[in-house]
Amino acid sequence: MKEAMQENKDTYLDAPGLPQQILLVDDESRIRSSLRVLLESKGRVIQECENGLDAIAKLKSQDIDLVLLDINLPDISGLEVLEWIANNKISTSVIFVSADDSIDSAILALRYGAIEFVRKPIKMDEIRRKVENALYRRRMERSYAQMTARMQQSEQLHRFLVENSPDLIYTLDDTGRFMFINKRVETLLGYTREELIGKKYCTIVHDEDIEKAHYAFNERRVDNRATANLEVRLKCKNDHFRYFDSHYIVAMMNATGIYGEKQDGSATATQCFMGTYGVARDITERKIAEETISFQALHDQLTHLPNQRLFKDRLEMALTLSKRHGGMVGVMFIDLDRFKLVNDTYGHAEGDELLKKVARRLLQCMRAGDTLARKGGDEFTVLLPDLIQAEDASIIADKILNELRTPFPVAGQDFRVTASVGIAVFPRDGESVDALLKNADIAMYRVKADGKNDTRFYIPDMNACYHERINMENDLRHAIHHSQFELYYQPKISVIDFKIVGMEALIRWHHPIHGLMNPRGFIDLAEEVGLIGEITDWVLAEACSQLSKWHSMGLGDLRMSINVSPQEFQRSDMVERVSSQVDKYNIPEDSLEIEITENILLHDASSVIKKMSVIRDLGVRISIDDFGTCYSSLNYLRLIPISTIKIDQSFVRDLSEEHRSSAIIQAIVDIARGFNLHLVAEGVETNYQMKTLQQLGCDEMQGYLFSRPVPAVEAERLLSNSCDRVQLRLGVNLEEQFSLPIMAAA
Repeated sequence: MKEAMQENKDTYLDAPGLPQQILLVDDESRIRSSLRVLLESKGRVIQECENGLDAIAKLKSQDIDLVLLDINLPDISGLEVLEWIANNKISTSVIFVSADDSIDSAILALRYGAIEFVRKPIKMDEIRRKVENALYRRRMERSYAQMTARMQQSEQLHRFLVENSPDLIYTLDDTGRFMFINKRVETLLGYTREELIGKKYCTIVHDEDIEKAHYAFNERRVDNRATANLEVRLKCKNDHFRYFDSHYIVAMMNATGIYGEKQDGSATATQCFMGTYGVARDITERKIAEETISFQALHDQLTHLPNQRLFKDRLEMALTLSKRHGGMVGVMFIDLDRFKLVNDTYGHAEGDELLKKVARRLLQCMRAGDTLARKGGDEFTVLLPDLIQAEDASIIADKILNELRTPFPVAGQDFRVTASVGIAVFPRDGESVDALLKNADIAMYRVKADGKNDTRFYIPDMNACYHERINMENDLRHAIHHSQFELYYQPKISVIDFKIVGMEALIRWHHPIHGLMNPRGFIDLAEEVGLIGEITDWVLAEACSQLSKWHSMGLGDLRMSINVSPQEFQRSDMVERVSSQVDKYNIPEDSLEIEITENILLHDASSVIKKMSVIRDLGVRISIDDFGTCYSSLNYLRLIPISTIKIDQSFVRDLSEEHRSSAIIQAIVDIARGFNLHLVAEGVETNYQMKTLQQLGCDEMQGYLFSRPVPAVEAERLLSNSCDRVQLRLGVNLEEQFSLPIMAAA
């Protein structure tokens, strides 16, 4: 039967006539191209749009049979396009193809009239089947409409429409037995019409829905109170199952009473009830889509564990029951140790497989009634209701650690997973969902700090460090938006003529409580919480503005150096952010220098080198800061467009009259000469260090011997003195010569 139906369907689709119009609406050209290749076929015309307004324009001017529509479009949303289609009564079918994981969006789309909702990434067989079904129904509907227009109200028209309707159409007598049913029942439920004529309606109704269906199949009303849009499950015959996991379909019922005239012996005829006329529309695929969306809204798509939304709902319920009946509730926060190593070494696909295996192991440690949920990444949470005593939670935690001791196969090798587990218990550690989760998280981080692969119960003392970090993060966000930063400048001196040839811009934070803070106190935090980009943009703009001002004062040869976090080179917009400031302030070539650390090349070196090459082509110099202290590679010096290397102050500090060894510095000087690179020494504090560095071949320096980092006003005064080209003796304390005040350390 199924094969025959498919053959008939294919024949019908290939029948001669107007080509069917398909409109692909998606802002990603790659998705549109893939769908076009997948759906191209004889008798189809495929058009494309990249935004909602263009789609509406095409729908206004053309008859479109099927629209494959994304929700997230650059101008208006796909839901607005669908609403416009509904409001303007545009005759077309809509299938949503979207990465939007919101259950509300999906349900709203289906209620507005979308016939399907397909999630990205697209499963090719699924989308092909759904499109073919939609076009088949569309062609049937179009044929249905054409025949209606031609044959109007004739009996032949009525018979044709009923028999070829995509819906199940039936008539029952006044006892609820089938008098007529169209042939759609054969493809929908697997029954022949002869099997059902004369049988009670309950023959095809799911046993659990018979009571609900009673009024629909015995409907007597004919006005707007008659049964409309009632969902009922209808049984399929024997093995005629359209879906692998279901023996029934879900139908939407509409029914009305049938009345005829009956002569009662008088001159007046009376209306008597003769039976029920009804229509059942198959909405099984829509129901499956809604159930799938509902599951995905409450479960993690990778592990199929409850997500945090469902976890918090269950935890809230457990707390309510515990408050009412007594007892304790435990909350665990589990973080896998070293999981990032798997992703970095074997790739995210292997990492995802490992997470699924870990989830299955963790489930084996749960009691009946416990909830294991995935929080995200390599983090899980556990709900432990009905604890007799708090220590019972540690039994389950130890069981988890023991279960994870058995190695996991990863890319054909054994990998041992360990976990850090924090535990909070209601009511002693908190009385709300958020408090318990926060405190379990704090306890987990204490395990991380103490060496990982262990469990800890939350204690109040753990909160102090947590609150301090949160307060500092909030203060940092406030500082970004309320201009609490200031740039200090440390001169770079050419010891040949004691002229200032450059300035290094160093950020300072005027903290309302802690006072003037140098970068060591907040840059690591900014990188961790994702604020480093905003700080870098501010520093770039401020330094370029100041450099432009100094150039306008006649200091055209002055260079400006800016420190940039390695994280910035992981961002795709790094080049554009630098070039925008260079263009805005008209910075001359080789006047701006970006200082980076050697470990910038540890991750995705090829991408980083490419970005640095583009930045160098803009006329911006690249300098390696703290050279020789991290992961130096002469090969990288050959590949990347470095302009300058800086001798780290730790090497300079070792230069003293007692310790005259300078082999490392001599090697760095030779490397700079060999690669034709500019050389700068930082951290110079004594005349002896200055003289030794100059004798070794380094002529440009910076350090406290010359000047501490100073605000822009003081830096400008230094530049004015430098312009006078005052000849200074090597043995003179330069700091006294410049009459500098004592400022905060760099």
